[in-house]
Amino acid sequence: MANSSVNQATITRFNQGISESSPDLLAVEEPLEIRLEYGSANDRKEQTLSITMRTPGHDEELTAGFLWTEGLIHSAEDIGSIRHCLTEETNNVIKAIIKPSAKVDINKLTRHFYTSSSCGVCGKTSMEAVIQSSKFQIPLGTPKVDRDKLYGLPQTMREQQLIFEHTGGLHASGLFDPNGELILLREDVGRHNALDKLIGSMLLNNKLPLFDHVLLVSGRASFELVQKASMAGIPILVAVGAPSSLAVDLANKTGITLVGFLRSNKFNLYTGAERVLP
Repeated sequence: MANSSVNQATITRFNQGISESSPDLLAVEEPLEIRLEYGSANDRKEQTLSITMRTPGHDEELTAGFLWTEGLIHSAEDIGSIRHCLTEETNNVIKAIIKPSAKVDINKLTRHFYTSSSCGVCGKTSMEAVIQSSKFQIPLGTPKVDRDKLYGLPQTMREQQLIFEHTGGLHASGLFDPNGELILLREDVGRHNALDKLIGSMLLNNKLPLFDHVLLVSGRASFELVQKASMAGIPILVAVGAPSSLAVDLANKTGITLVGFLRSNKFNLYTGAERVLP
């Protein structure tokens, strides 16, 4: 499988006392340094915003999604360009150039410069600094989704997870319509990166807010994933795993329907029950 998102390694497999060497595919994890160039035409500034461990691919979307969910930009029109700073050694540095006409409040950046692949919220300085004010007010009670449609979402997403199928090592975020049709899928070693890539793609294609969509995440529902869903105007967030208490609190506060522990025939509904039809 020729893909910069996977590497091949030789491993030793043990099975019922028998060992053998065989090739195996691993999900790639590499650092990405996100830089920002901003300011008025006669006072341009540049600084590093974050270093996140991610799976290479869709780096431009990841950067755009990061800028949006951190509240640093107000529309896709604020972005002049996003491009890698290529060197002989690596392409793991990317720079977003913000137009001089755009207003950037760098103080809104609440993330420390290092973010692990497992948890983006850990880099936040305080609870108050985490909560961003979304420019979208999620409509009450819409869209409606049939309970049976929710049951089928994980299988639909799993069938499209090509890298996970070969490595078993990636998180995924899938965007669906209320009828269970998959609109977009993104994968990454970091659950928050996968969602930033998805939101960044929709932002760059001028498709925000996502008022008529359902978001499925492959792991647990963390506070940060609910925050990002709110920033994108996503009304229904479904997780295969458990939500945290802060995730439930934020979903209540922002009017998001939050579903956890989704399986083929059951799930837990934590908030926004009016959107789920029996």
